[in-house]
Amino acid sequence: GNVTVSDIAYYTNSIKRKCGSYYTLTFTVTFPHDNDQCYLAHCYPFTYTDLSRFIAKLEADPATAHRMRRRTLCQTLAGNSCDLLTITAFNADPAALLARKGVLITARVHPGETQASWMMKGVIEFLTGPSLDAKILR
Repeated sequence: GNVTVSDIAYYTNSIKRKCGSYYTLTFTVTFPHDNDQCYLAHCYPFTYTDLSRFIAKLEADPATAHRMRRRTLCQTLAGNSCDLLTITAFNADPAALLARKGVLITARVHPGETQASWMMKGVIEFLTGPSLDAKILR
């Protein structure tokens, strides 16, 4: 048997906030077997392993490696490295590099924010990519 999803609804609920309303998503999931262990996710997962592999791939690729530097900013409570990536055109004069303004972009502050990881992956791919816009931003 298959898992079925039905009765999907998204609506403004009765909880009010200063600038608008909160919303509720409801649905019914029916599982074909009793006592199965099942997991639900509201977004496709993006794990620490996914992140590590993505950054390692960028570092190993000659087309992107020269546009990015990686260093450990700190350790998480779980003991994982929290990386700081610097993406720029490193071939500039050292004085010009020091004079550049920077932009700090953060994501995935809380464990359940997988959407932020996917967004950041796209930002990093764009900024390390070959487009003229990315080159200008670097």
